[in-house]
Amino acid sequence: MAKAPSVLVLNGPNLNLLGTREPEIYGTATLADIEALCRKQAKALGLTVDCRQSNTEGELVGWIQEARDSAAGIVLNPGAYTHTSVAILDALLAIGLPVIEVHLSNTHKREDFRQQSYVSRAAEGVICGFGVQGYLLALEAMAALLADRRGK
Repeated sequence: MAKAPSVLVLNGPNLNLLGTREPEIYGTATLADIEALCRKQAKALGLTVDCRQSNTEGELVGWIQEARDSAAGIVLNPGAYTHTSVAILDALLAIGLPVIEVHLSNTHKREDFRQQSYVSRAAEGVICGFGVQGYLLALEAMAALLADRRGK
C-alpha cells in the first residue's frame, strides 16, 4: 500500500493564543482543536499532517525548507507574517511544493495593511474568512491538487 502523502500545516505568530485572542475575530477554537480537526480531515482524505506553530519567522522558514524533503504540500496560516515576510515567500518559492494560504478571518474586510499578502504570490490558492473550516477546505483542496499531480 502506498504511503499517504504528508501535508505540513504551519501556523505563524500569535496563533498559539487562539481560543482567547480576540474571539470576536478569530473564534473560540484553540490551536489544539484545529490540529485535531486537521488530523481527522487528513485521515479521511488519505493524507497525513504534521502540525506546527511558531512565533519566530526564522523557525517557520526552516520548517518550510525542510518540507522539500518530507512533505507533499503545505497549508500555511502565516499570521502577521502574511503582510511582512519576504523571507517566507522566498522559502515557499524555493521549495516548489503546492501551498494553500489560510486565514481564519476575512483579511479583505479588515485593516488596509491586512489586505496585502506576500505569501499569496507562492500559493495555489487562498482561503479566508471561514474560521476553522478554512483549514478543512484547504486540506480538501490540497488532496485534490496532489491527486491531480499524481494523475489520479
